[in-house]
Amino acid sequence: MVWWTWICGLCLCAAALCAQSASLAERLGYGPKDRLLIINADDGGLAHAENVATLDAMRRGLVGSATLMATCPWFPEIAAAAAADPKLDFGVHLVVTSEWDTLRWGPVLGRTAVPSLVDAQGYLLGSVRAVHAQARPAEVEAECRAQIQKTLEAGVDVSHLDMHMHALALDPRLFEVYVKLAREFDLPARFLPTREDLREVQLARFRQEGILTPDRLYPGAIQPGETVADVWRRVLHSLRPGVSELYIHVALEHPEMQALTGAEPMRTGWRDRAEEYRLFTTDPGLRRLLESEGIKLIRWREIRDLQRRERKQP
Repeated sequence: MVWWTWICGLCLCAAALCAQSASLAERLGYGPKDRLLIINADDGGLAHAENVATLDAMRRGLVGSATLMATCPWFPEIAAAAAADPKLDFGVHLVVTSEWDTLRWGPVLGRTAVPSLVDAQGYLLGSVRAVHAQARPAEVEAECRAQIQKTLEAGVDVSHLDMHMHALALDPRLFEVYVKLAREFDLPARFLPTREDLREVQLARFRQEGILTPDRLYPGAIQPGETVADVWRRVLHSLRPGVSELYIHVALEHPEMQALTGAEPMRTGWRDRAEEYRLFTTDPGLRRLLESEGIKLIRWREIRDLQRRERKQP
């Protein structure tokens, strides 16, 4: 019996080592050369035009996952839709800024609970720079936890975390808040290496806490002379084996969004949101490209479920 116990122990150790060395795609049940893609729509709850487009892109289009902003005025609408349809996959878009001029929002906890996060009018601070200059990490943690809890209490089966304006990634103190909350709620999290000098340190923290994240993230940076469609076709053509995420912003072409973003030239302006909505919902060429490239679409929920299974293993 001693030798049998010894052999069983060796087998368990070997299985653990194999699990650690297997790629994320393999641990999800796919092959090592498979190209897996999460298409995530950010900013759910920002506006009605954003909500309508997000839900349509998830139900009719290629968008598999989306994230909700619990601080925003149209959060109740999309949270109710998410709770009513458990097939939809939503995460929490952690928000510590309120950067638009014509639409502002405050913290879930209220201005008096997190005074270092708000301006004189009680809105969340208007820039990432201001957050890094004055926000207290303990208040950031309390507010972000409240945003997750608000989303869960709305009946949403939260699948992952990511962050608005990448604010938590750019400050090592706030990144630790991000890691702590992902561990506390046992959620995978988007990783964006906004500072190359922090990449390996931050990835090591994810691994240390058992937080899963895709192998690569594509924010869709536009090169000179490209259209929005050109960007995503280039990204899909160049997609490498493993698990990748691309994040987009979708919205109806509507006066509400035009008033909100104005003539902003960024990829998050109303024109580009409307174009990404069209591309990832009704454009037949993009769908054919995915099929011809053999790219498999997955959702954040698959990664969350894997993370929770692996955490239960001895």
